Amino acid sequence: MASGARAFGHPIHPILIVFPLGLLATAVIFDIIRMISANSMWSQVAFYMIGAGILGGLIAAVFGLVDWLGITSGTRAKRLGAIHGLGNLVVVLLFAASWWLRLPQQTQPTGLALTLSFFAVLVALYTGWLGGELVFREGVGVERTPQ
Repeated sequence: MASGARAFGHPIHPILIVFPLGLLATAVIFDIIRMISANSMWSQVAFYMIGAGILGGLIAAVFGLVDWLGITSGTRAKRLGAIHGLGNLVVVLLFAASWWLRLPQQTQPTGLALTLSFFAVLVALYTGWLGGELVFREGVGVERTPQ
């Protein structure tokens, strides 16, 4: 099932997801380093990474929605795609809440801000697995050509 949004012959959504995933996961790692080292610079960097990751996630979501709209209704792929997309929206919203809570003191995030980020990463692991299901088991975004 070919992807709806393509550039230079390749689906756009999978190209874009690496940026928000990398930024948001690394922000959590930097917060953990700050907790261990007590060096607040790490959380300052995490704050900016979260902001960039949120923007990247929203851009990737647009192309994911285009792909999802092209999936045949009533299929397992359509259901998984809906869960994948809504789950990733939850990830972005959790990180957005964490970012908002960090605004007053970017170098010293509250426990709630950290908890939201850590939980968001767990949700992202699940939604990433669902994305793998969509591609590798359901063939979404895979164009099969005769050899």
